[in-house]
Amino acid sequence: MDSNAYFKIRINSIIPEKPLTFDLYLKINDQLITYVRAGDRLEKEKILALQARDSGSHFLVKESDRKAFKTFVHEQMISSDLNVRQKAQLLRDSSMTLVEEIFEHPDVNVALDNSRPIIHQFVEFMDAEPEAMGHLISLSGHDFYTFNHSLDVGIYSLGLAQALGFTKQELDEMGIAALFHDIGKRQVNLDILCKKGSLTDSEWAQMQKHPQFGLVILNQNKNVSDAVKAACFEHHESWAGNGYPQNLTAAEIHPFARIVAITDTYDAMTTQRSYNVPMKPFEAVTMMKEKLAGRYDPEFLKAMHSVLFKLKAS
Repeated sequence: MDSNAYFKIRINSIIPEKPLTFDLYLKINDQLITYVRAGDRLEKEKILALQARDSGSHFLVKESDRKAFKTFVHEQMISSDLNVRQKAQLLRDSSMTLVEEIFEHPDVNVALDNSRPIIHQFVEFMDAEPEAMGHLISLSGHDFYTFNHSLDVGIYSLGLAQALGFTKQELDEMGIAALFHDIGKRQVNLDILCKKGSLTDSEWAQMQKHPQFGLVILNQNKNVSDAVKAACFEHHESWAGNGYPQNLTAAEIHPFARIVAITDTYDAMTTQRSYNVPMKPFEAVTMMKEKLAGRYDPEFLKAMHSVLFKLKAS
């Protein structure tokens, strides 16, 4: 099987009873079989049964049908047949495999360019549907993988930036900034990134270099804004001035970086990892406000609490 001839999709990207406009393939023991042909449809019960077994790697579409798949998703997103939560689920699931693809791409410049339409879809959805962000946040995953951590940080960052009154253009940039905030970890030893126990002093020193590594990578793309670079380089700075790599304080830290500092920590605290029992959303934000308050912009942290409070109320 030529892996470059196909791309992965999530089964949740398929709408029950909607005729497909592309062939859907199922991967079994490195062999591909035609599972659903273009023009045919899947029943809701079948999709629900497949969800439990879908790791994100089992269902594929031919690369030549990528445009047909994108059109299929877009038509469902503007359709009146789906409610807001169903559209949020569709957007998140159809984006997840694309984000994974982006992070696996060896050329960061191509990855950055490919990410812009994905982020713009989220911003357009948020603009069209006032309830969109609440559903997107509630659907965020609780298992850690690099790509869905980055997508979830992106979603949280968009929600927080929206609450702070950012424009649509600023939201587009904010989404890119959050999605690529940890791009510098590409240059950190994999053994360090995957280590379950505490890091040694030398390992921690290398880990702390990932903002600098990220800035070098982003500087190679002429279309990356200074705001996106700042989010990557400054998201480990602390409001109190004891962060890294520059020991910036308060307003010296770019607003994008202040947002990512909050959402990155929030996702880490609410996500299941091998060494971490996830906290509930309000437990996480309460701890950030009470025990970690010196690290974050107090007004931004207050806004994050407001976003989650509205979610809980709804």
